[in-house]
Amino acid sequence: MESGLVASHRLRLPSVAAPAAAHLLRRRRVAVSAAAATTTTTPLRLPRHLPTLTPLRLPTALPLRPCLPPLRAAAASAPEPAASSSKFLGVETRTLKKILPLGLMFFCILFNYTILRDTKDVLVVTAKGSSAEIIPFLKTWVNLPMAIGFMLLYTKLADVLSKEALFYTVIFPFIAFFGAFGYLLYPMRDAIHPTALADRLLAALGPSFLGPVAILRVWSFCLFYVMAELWGSVVISVLFWGFANQITTVEEAKEFYPLFGLGANVALIFSGRTVKYFSKMRQNLGPGVDGWAISLRGMMSIVVLLGFVIAGIYWGVNKFVIDKSAAPIVERKKKEKPKLSMGESLKVLVSSRYVRDLATLVVAYGISINLVEVTWKSKLKAQYPSPNEYSSFMGDFSTATGIATFTMMLLGRVILRKFGWGVAATITPAVLLLTGVGFFSLILFGGPLSPLMAQFGMTPLLAAVYVGALQNIFSKSAKYSLFDPCKEMAYIPLDEDMKVKGKAAIDVVCNPLGKSGGALIQQFMILSFGSLANSTPYLGGILLVIVLAWLGAVRSLDSQFSPLAKQELEREKMKANAVETTAQVVGSGNGSLQETLPNENSTNGAAIKQSQQPESTTPEKSGQQSQ
Repeated sequence: MESGLVASHRLRLPSVAAPAAAHLLRRRRVAVSAAAATTTTTPLRLPRHLPTLTPLRLPTALPLRPCLPPLRAAAASAPEPAASSSKFLGVETRTLKKILPLGLMFFCILFNYTILRDTKDVLVVTAKGSSAEIIPFLKTWVNLPMAIGFMLLYTKLADVLSKEALFYTVIFPFIAFFGAFGYLLYPMRDAIHPTALADRLLAALGPSFLGPVAILRVWSFCLFYVMAELWGSVVISVLFWGFANQITTVEEAKEFYPLFGLGANVALIFSGRTVKYFSKMRQNLGPGVDGWAISLRGMMSIVVLLGFVIAGIYWGVNKFVIDKSAAPIVERKKKEKPKLSMGESLKVLVSSRYVRDLATLVVAYGISINLVEVTWKSKLKAQYPSPNEYSSFMGDFSTATGIATFTMMLLGRVILRKFGWGVAATITPAVLLLTGVGFFSLILFGGPLSPLMAQFGMTPLLAAVYVGALQNIFSKSAKYSLFDPCKEMAYIPLDEDMKVKGKAAIDVVCNPLGKSGGALIQQFMILSFGSLANSTPYLGGILLVIVLAWLGAVRSLDSQFSPLAKQELEREKMKANAVETTAQVVGSGNGSLQETLPNENSTNGAAIKQSQQPESTTPEKSGQQSQ
């Protein structure tokens, strides 16, 4: 068999007589041997009468990577990009001009919120004629209606006022109220509180109604409680995040929003130290001086001062950073979420075992936290009856919560990556179960444990306070580092229809049920058994049942989530491979041209590669093929 290349060459040879051909062959051998004797670097060449092989090349009009600008949407209408701005620490200065003020604003808001959150508990729990039993009734019958009314008013104002005017209209009443409370309402508490009327109502209704009557007895403290709660939901969620989303791009949000979460815990640490400092001022005051009034006045002064700093930062960013003329507002289409009714939400929850397990997680978390928190605060008042002592402990509690949350946010990703979803989702209920058993055991069986606790220099009550504090610290830190990521990850493998409807059903039914379920259970127990202390054994049993159901839901959900997650991972890998292959073919900046000529490029590349091989390999391949 002769190779095609040799055969084609023989077709082009002229007809020569046999003796003449032999003479030509002998003369060629002599010439080759003489050339080899003189030099060894002369390459083998085809006979002169054969055409010379030239490598195939692309036409000069079609370069492999033409320097064409990448296609961009609306390129004709968009202005030419300005020259690259200066950078500091690898970040553009115009980005830093937005992120740094936002970070400082977020720090001030969270600093204030920690002071207000600790102070509101001190006021309503340690007030004369009140106790921790007021908290479930206060959350259900005062806080919730006022939150709904405030949001309705905010919606009306948003239709009338500009964004800047709306921001000032909302935040200045908060600043004015907290300043007035520290300097006017609290010093006048004896004159404005209807103590005599509350005493008559309590005598007529009985001690079971201590909580509801206390709302009337210390109404100004309850108003402070509600305003502090609204600061967290309105100023943080609505005002700050609405402003941040308005002025930042998606790329900036992906890079800097996680840092805001870490910065929030730093604010928690410093504000806890501030609360501790002002709470200790009573020790340096003489007898007969209301130390808590002085501490409260100092903390409210800081809240007012930082409130004006927040408003000043907002004004400065709008005045000097945001260029409204050069950066027109882009109208973003909101994703339409299905607004399911209560009946439709229940149908979605009943129809899917996966969604039911996920709903159990949400409800169990909300109820567990509420059941333990109120009982713990009642024991905290028994251990620290003075407002200054109570506030000092809450300052340490806030600092410890900030440190624990900061650490858990760093470890949460490691736990999820190394141990998987199931282990990460099990940690929160498992630790709540262990600390809950210890907390309620110290309350119920404190007498027999007294000798053992005395060896450690503690009483069963103090030990219960510490164990309850550990449980609350971990529950708050685990919510942001483990529980919330695991909950959101569980939605990912669902199909689009169930993903949207399931999340809507959980938002409509399970979130309110989890938040108010614990308060409703405690109200029923208090009214049934007369006090929170009498209902403690039953609350411990309910907590045990709820946490065990939580663990069962985690195990069931993990058995469904892991296979679905593997399928989702395989689909993502296939998509990534497809995108990578497309990127290799298209190249950067010349996609439209190279997509139209894939075969030509691949053919030319193969021809060029073949032409660059040494010519000595050609006879060898020809010989192998001829054999």
